[in-house]
Amino acid sequence: MDNPNFQLTLRPTIFTDLETHYQFQLDEDANHLAAFTPTSSSDKEAYLEKYGGFLTEPSINNQTILIDGTIVGSIAKFVIGEDAEITYWIDRKFWGRGIATRALKAFLSLETIRPIYGRVAFDNIGSQKVLENCGFVKIGTDHGFANARQTEIEEFIYRLDG
Repeated sequence: MDNPNFQLTLRPTIFTDLETHYQFQLDEDANHLAAFTPTSSSDKEAYLEKYGGFLTEPSINNQTILIDGTIVGSIAKFVIGEDAEITYWIDRKFWGRGIATRALKAFLSLETIRPIYGRVAFDNIGSQKVLENCGFVKIGTDHGFANARQTEIEEFIYRLDG
């Protein structure tokens, strides 16, 4: 459930935030649910180089999610082909508190490009609910190789139009 007593803020991600973001994405359970993760998720230098470069890419909107001033995750818009997509990551110890939904709603007020897409592993029920709670509609499926699972899996494609 969403706890209205915490202060959620988004701010543009800075390079020093990436150390915390890197630590979050080392969680094996979170990686399993995310499924479509980088091949080098345990290589800190590669992670910092890749995501550090994203901070200056004008087509990417990287935001850090804070709760009461503490970094709890990240959210971003990026472009693949001609499609804008969103991605987010919440530290597992903060799951189940409504943070991802509140962060995505706040992000969508900053990032107004539409349509915008979200993709989620077929069995990541929590992330599916986040997208649906924010107005995204499931429009299809795809299959892809999930690095975190080392196998091909189904993913659901969601779109937000208005």
